[in-house]
Amino acid sequence: MTDSSDAQPNVEPAAQQHDTPKPSAPKPGGPAKPSVPKPHPTPTHALSAPPTPAESDPSKFGRVDDDGTAWVKTADGERQIGSWQAGDAAEGLAHFGRRFDDLATEVALLEARLTSGAGDAKKTKAAAIAIAESLPTAAVIGDIDSLAARLDVIIAESDEAAAHARRERELSRKAQTERKEELAAEAEQIGAESTQWKAAGDRLREILEEWKTIRGIDRKVDDALWKRYSKAREAFNRRRGAHFAELDRERAAAKLRKEDLVERAEALSDSTDWGPTSGAFRDLLAEWKAAGRAPREADDALWKRFKAAQDLFFTARNAASSERDAEFEENAVAKEALLKSAESIDPSKDIGTARAALRDLQDKWDAIGKVPRDRVHDLEGRLRAIEKQVHDAADEQWRRTDPEALARAAQFRERVTQFEEQAAKATAAGKTKDAESALAQAKQWREWAEAAEGAVSGP
Repeated sequence: MTDSSDAQPNVEPAAQQHDTPKPSAPKPGGPAKPSVPKPHPTPTHALSAPPTPAESDPSKFGRVDDDGTAWVKTADGERQIGSWQAGDAAEGLAHFGRRFDDLATEVALLEARLTSGAGDAKKTKAAAIAIAESLPTAAVIGDIDSLAARLDVIIAESDEAAAHARRERELSRKAQTERKEELAAEAEQIGAESTQWKAAGDRLREILEEWKTIRGIDRKVDDALWKRYSKAREAFNRRRGAHFAELDRERAAAKLRKEDLVERAEALSDSTDWGPTSGAFRDLLAEWKAAGRAPREADDALWKRFKAAQDLFFTARNAASSERDAEFEENAVAKEALLKSAESIDPSKDIGTARAALRDLQDKWDAIGKVPRDRVHDLEGRLRAIEKQVHDAADEQWRRTDPEALARAAQFRERVTQFEEQAAKATAAGKTKDAESALAQAKQWREWAEAAEGAVSGP
């Protein structure tokens, strides 16, 4: 202890001085302003948010004698902490109380850090231990025992918080590792199988962007997963490159094929051999569709040339068809008149005259020529009806006078007679089965005879 009239207090030990802001001192000569200390809650497994530190009442936990000697009260008894020579005892008591409040503020900050989980639990514990170890010699006046208890809780809870943080880190590391494994597996599937080149390439880039955001994985595991992703991406790029290289080769070959088709189409464009050339253009178009796509600009240009040659031919053909259709319409009118004149043909009166009229009709019909396509079915059908009428009449006349048919009918009747005679003889001889068989055959031959006679005589 030293007596001093210096402006600065004499405090032991000096190592306990702190640079944190201090509450203002009471006015010289006046009583120290009492403050009601708020109790600090004892932290449990999950510390509640600490209260905002308030000024403590140092008079409850210590004193400063008139000679400047400063004392603090603890559970272990009263302890001298230093001396105050810069003013009266009240000022000294306030000074040492402020120093305790500064220390309490540090403890509150440690509690808040532990409660929020924002800080490193190990560092929080180390700071709490350092303050706890300084308390037995701290030059402060306040509830040191309560502060020590709070520090003990911080130290104990720091271990638990550190263990919790480790568990959280392990869970996070596991989740992050699993996510990267999923991304690597997806990338491998894309690299080995996908042929949706645009969508798959975009997805691989999305995987990479997500990959960059995933942290906290063991370096060795992370490196192995990265190699899997990188290898999958390279495999996809190789397959995609090979695909487009092959596509380029196919398009180059298609370009050569289509150039040849264009030259052939242009060679046919001025043909007037309408039927065969129309078929040739259809074949060329089928070949064009089967040739595949050339590079876009070349494909478009070649198609314009091919279409121009095709249009040139078909425009000429359509013009010729229009001229021909006008001629065919006149033919149709002539054939209509010819059919009306044929209404006088009556094979039932004289088959010979009817046949001669039909031949004359057919000769004139052929001489007139073609008609429009949409009239062919009707006109030809009416002609076929006249032809059928004459032919049916001729067939009927022939059927009625056919000597061979008459001879066959007579032969059938003769067979009937033969079998009936056999049946009569068998019956007389008592051969019932033979008689029945002969009668059955006679019946069959009679039916054939009647059919033959009916064909000759007609209805």
